[in-house]
Amino acid sequence: MPLSPKKNTLIVAFDRTTDAMAMEAACERDGVPGRIIPMPPQISAGCGMVWKADPADRQQILDEMEKVGLTPSSLHELML
Repeated sequence: MPLSPKKNTLIVAFDRTTDAMAMEAACERDGVPGRIIPMPPQISAGCGMVWKADPADRQQILDEMEKVGLTPSSLHELML
């Protein structure tokens, strides 16, 4: 089976696992796209879990974080 082609991906890293889990709960509740994945090896800071989404959804994700009072440790765009 061939591998899926890599695509540009927005990665939102958090300092604490509880923040990543709060992000997941808020986004599921409010229908914000994305999902939690383990930290990609290209990133070395954060709690080990990140929010993965399409870069086109960046503003919606930032708005959701502001709404629920979450601050990311960093934002990245990577080919995953």
